[in-house]
This record gives sequence, C-alpha cells and structure tokens, in this order.
Amino acid sequence: MDPIREIGRWLLILGIVLAAAGGFLLVGGRLPLRLGHLPGDIVYHGRHTTIYFPIVTCIVLSVGLTLIFWLVNLLKR
Repeated sequence: MDPIREIGRWLLILGIVLAAAGGFLLVGGRLPLRLGHLPGDIVYHGRHTTIYFPIVTCIVLSVGLTLIFWLVNLLKR
C-alpha cells in the first residue's frame, strides 16, 4: 500500500476517535454515572487529607481501551 494512503487512513481513524472522545466529553456531565465518580471508587476522607483511588474507573477505561485497540487491530488486517 502507498505510504501516503496509509498515513491518510490513520489520520482519518485518529480524527474519528478524537471526535468520539469530544462527543463523550460534551455529554459526559449529563450522564447519571460520571467517569471518575463510579460506585466502587475508593475515597478516604481523613482529618487533613483526602485519598482517592478510582479503581472501578480504571477497570472501565481498561476494558474500553482494550476493545478499541482490538477493533483497530481487527480493521487493520
């Protein structure tokens, strides 16, 4: 395949991914479960400190990115 066509194809894929991410960010605040504040995320409020570890958010992002990369690899073949 021509290298210019390959670069163009990847730029189109990147543009679609960025547009989808932008759309998610636009409507993300209106969703009932916001990313980063999911049930199961660990929050500890101490007297002078707050520790926050978004374990469920990390799992959801991991699964989502795995599916995206799997689909990109599937389309690449």
